[in-house]
Amino acid sequence: MAVHLNHPLPSLAAKKRFVAKSQTPTKLRVSCFTSNHSGKFKRDYTSVMIVPTGIGAAIGGFAGDALPVARALSSVVDCLITHPNVLNAAMLYWPMPNVLYVEGHALDRFAEGSWALQPVHQNRQVGLVLDAGIEEELQIRHLQVADAVRASLGLPMVEYIVTDTPLEVEKWVDPKSGQSTGRIKHPESLLRAVQTLVSWSGVNAIAVVGRFPDDDVEDTDDYRQGMGIDLLAGVEAVISHLVVQEFQIPCAHAPALSPFPLSLSLCPKAAAEELGHTFLPCVLAGLSNAPQYLVKNNESLEKGCILASDVDSVVLPIDACGGEGALAFARSKRNKTLIIAVEENETVLNDTPDKVGIEAVKVSNYWEAIGVIAAHKAGIDPHSLRRDKINNIPCTPTANGYAFSSTMRIT
Repeated sequence: MAVHLNHPLPSLAAKKRFVAKSQTPTKLRVSCFTSNHSGKFKRDYTSVMIVPTGIGAAIGGFAGDALPVARALSSVVDCLITHPNVLNAAMLYWPMPNVLYVEGHALDRFAEGSWALQPVHQNRQVGLVLDAGIEEELQIRHLQVADAVRASLGLPMVEYIVTDTPLEVEKWVDPKSGQSTGRIKHPESLLRAVQTLVSWSGVNAIAVVGRFPDDDVEDTDDYRQGMGIDLLAGVEAVISHLVVQEFQIPCAHAPALSPFPLSLSLCPKAAAEELGHTFLPCVLAGLSNAPQYLVKNNESLEKGCILASDVDSVVLPIDACGGEGALAFARSKRNKTLIIAVEENETVLNDTPDKVGIEAVKVSNYWEAIGVIAAHKAGIDPHSLRRDKINNIPCTPTANGYAFSSTMRIT
């Protein structure tokens, strides 16, 4: 600052006042147009990806073959919520810090607004339940996986327990829907084992390994060739649903099977299940940081939980829109969730948006789905990216039946 000689020089007291004032902290003004990248001016964009299990989905109906879609989608959104069928690939998995691993029953309760999701830094106490029907050698293989993830990945495993009775897993294909399903003959044995781990060891996530019946090679040929449905997946969902419904903690299942005979013409989509003796690694990796499930109340709001009303978009197969979670998101009155139905991902179901009566944006494939979500996140009507998809703005009638003037100005 220049001082003109024809002005009187400031006194010593004035200098002190100037210095004191210049050293007084001032409040910074933050503008949306500044280069301050640390400021957040919009809430996180949250998307849900659903590929129901055991329905022969063209993408996501095999050994983690929907995982590439989840990886791509997670790079576009701030938070992606999906379930084990999408993320589990037997011996393979992929860590994604902005992806929440949510069991299917919990995802339905979340969608309907009953439960909230509480993200965790890490689940410090993950327990393992082994079916008493697993042979000794196969049981040792699974325990070695648990030790390996502790030693090589540093994942938290507290202890394991063997059920007091073999679970006796049964599986079949529903003749009406065409999807795989099943049951365990002794569900009470599973629940007792989980209760013991919860009560005595304080676990807050559960991995279950059930002994599945070995199929004839002919029964699995279609699946190993990338066709048909996953005969194991339906009853796996039944098992995890049972635990989550009873204890409201994260749970995922891995089947124990005898090794498959070598196939020289294996479809890449099924190859992840041919790599080792167990499917457990992806389950333990997913459960290590799966969110906790809280009943929606004031406490869950105070803990910064994610609610169904936070979900901006849901992407799912074109003919699998009839599930509880999908319908809850589509019909929610709390939030206008964008439903995206992928035509290329066909299943054995026939629950299309038109048939179940929900509004959805239909896209040809996941490439287009991710583009729609990117536009939606940017606050852009996805239809404005298409040729001739934006029509003249409609006029809403007033309460007395007369329309507003087309020359009405909005200031």
